[in-house]
Amino acid sequence: MKQALANKKRSRAKALLRVEKGSLVPNDAATVELLRARKYKLGDVLAAELSKPRSPKFHRLAHSLGGMLAENIEAFAGMDAHRVLKRLQIEGRIACDEIPIHAPGVGPCAYFIPLSLSFESMDDGEFHEVIAAFCAYVSHKYWPSLEPEQIEQMAEIWVAP
Repeated sequence: MKQALANKKRSRAKALLRVEKGSLVPNDAATVELLRARKYKLGDVLAAELSKPRSPKFHRLAHSLGGMLAENIEAFAGMDAHRVLKRLQIEGRIACDEIPIHAPGVGPCAYFIPLSLSFESMDDGEFHEVIAAFCAYVSHKYWPSLEPEQIEQMAEIWVAP
């Protein structure tokens, strides 16, 4: 039990910073207050993992892609957008962890676990790569008459305003 708790990553409020020439500065008043509350002061050295926050519109694009595929490709009929995306991840080996296993009577094989596509789990750059990979996979396997860029453009049209 203690080990499980020790391995859990503590969730902290993220400080939104803006890139300026040679520096990072607080993006808004809420970030300034967050930094003050943590008692950071001028000259402090901080460790940080930087990522670009995801665009909500681009997140909606992924779900509109899933919905569009569910409505237009028989293999995805009856599935919701989220399930379509998870299936694409596994089929296309896109943003998945691969776990080697030994199945009795079968032998060595691989088990694929799709990674979370949530805002907290994946930054904007990684998410763009995943969407591009989805479109390339769909173009190759399900819609060979369309280029990946065409599939992404079609999904953009489906994004609710």
